[in-house]
Amino acid sequence: MNSEPPSVVIVDDHRIFRSGVQTELTGLVEILGEAGSIEDAVRLIADTRPDVVLLDVHMPGGGGVEVIRQVFAARADQRFLALSVSDAPEDVIAVVRAGARGYVTKTITGSELADAVGRVRDGDAVFSPRLAGFVLDAFADSLPADEVDPELDQLTTREREVLRYIARGYLYKEIAHRLGISAKTVEAHVSSVLRKLQLSNRHELSRWAVARRLVD
Repeated sequence: MNSEPPSVVIVDDHRIFRSGVQTELTGLVEILGEAGSIEDAVRLIADTRPDVVLLDVHMPGGGGVEVIRQVFAARADQRFLALSVSDAPEDVIAVVRAGARGYVTKTITGSELADAVGRVRDGDAVFSPRLAGFVLDAFADSLPADEVDPELDQLTTREREVLRYIARGYLYKEIAHRLGISAKTVEAHVSSVLRKLQLSNRHELSRWAVARRLVD
């Protein structure tokens, strides 16, 4: 887990709100800049390359979804956290489908928002409690039958969690800390995954996960 404060760009078409967010986050994250339009946002993100973009959903010209689309066209590894007054399912699903790693509402406190930014920077998906259900419901049955991966399906939920951390370069003890299990249990899960996938080492495991787009 990265101990450095995450760097952030704030994107919202309301100047007063941007100022408020900046005030709340000052001293908790590194703020690289702010933008009030899609065009300015895309340019600023390209220039500063922040760890996380705090992104409003509703803006003129296509909103947060359009910002994500344009940024991903040049840099697919950028991470976005949507921050909106809206908790409508259609807004949550649209921005997550576009590529956002999380969605929180503007009722969140400054410290909670800083924590959410850090978690997104570190690879987690973060949602306000009632919004997570929208995402799970929307994606539960979205995978077509011809895209089901038999190899992936044979892994347990915990094995998939461990696999993603391994592919992102975490050590066994770091994975153990994040999942609340022992390092020996992590090692056992890795051995089980290697056996099921008929792979030899964690490097092959990482390549396998990347090829299936399991790692952002």
